[in-house]
Amino acid sequence: MMKLATTTGDFGAYVSSQEEAVSRLHECGFRYIDYNFGKDYRTRTGVYQPEWQAYCSDMVEHAKRMGVKFVQAHSPMGKPFDEDNAAFIADTARCIEACGLLGIPNIVVHSGYAPNVSVEETMERNKAFYAPLLEVAEQYNVNILTENFNKMVFDDVFWIDNATDLRALIDYVDHPLFHAVWDAGHGNLQEMPQHEELAILGRHVYALHVQDNRGDRDSHLMPFQGTLNLDSLMFGLKNIGYDGYFTFEADAMILGSRRPFPDDTRLAAVPMELKMMAEQLLYATGKHILTAYDCFEE
Repeated sequence: MMKLATTTGDFGAYVSSQEEAVSRLHECGFRYIDYNFGKDYRTRTGVYQPEWQAYCSDMVEHAKRMGVKFVQAHSPMGKPFDEDNAAFIADTARCIEACGLLGIPNIVVHSGYAPNVSVEETMERNKAFYAPLLEVAEQYNVNILTENFNKMVFDDVFWIDNATDLRALIDYVDHPLFHAVWDAGHGNLQEMPQHEELAILGRHVYALHVQDNRGDRDSHLMPFQGTLNLDSLMFGLKNIGYDGYFTFEADAMILGSRRPFPDDTRLAAVPMELKMMAEQLLYATGKHILTAYDCFEE
């Protein structure tokens, strides 16, 4: 059985606070939430404000009032391989600490890459990047999940965009709190079917990012808006015995802005009421997908 979840990032361009994002998601039907720390990171609010522990306590109470639960999180995007990455590591560690206070068991932390770095050195540098974060994770019993990237083909860059390389990194780091989040949209940019990719990762799949695209770019659309084979995805999830959250990352199903036209801007932005309708459709779509495979759970 699986429960539907989605990210606070769905309303990142529409609200001024994470509290309001949670309220909007609740209004659209979602009861399980992926906390995206990216907004906190960009604005230096939320878990980056001086009284951040009190903020976490307030968020827990807000979630209780709404009847929702934080079930996974996404750390800020950065450059793990930068020589001077101490501040970024500290900011990421703060997110892990916050997960402990918010009761979040899994946080996604992207691996690093750089031009002209071999596969072996990429693995070594990633293990070094994750090492201090895993020490923090041990204190709070939080799993760190590494993700399959969207497909990028450059001759001088190795980055992890498939299940085989993702599994290799997990095995190399070799830590009981280090596992995988499978991004179905990124997987759709690959040529191997979803169920075959999932079989490679098996028990290491601790969370999902469910989003769609048309096979050409990382669009982050809602399922059925692109070419993602949902039967292959669901078949694969059932085969590996996945019973975690079916978490959407379709935050771009309605884009917040258009190509500019200076003469008139009446239709430049999508109004909140249309965004809410789209979010409600996202929930209904997820319920349809899981119900079709007899695994939907409220």
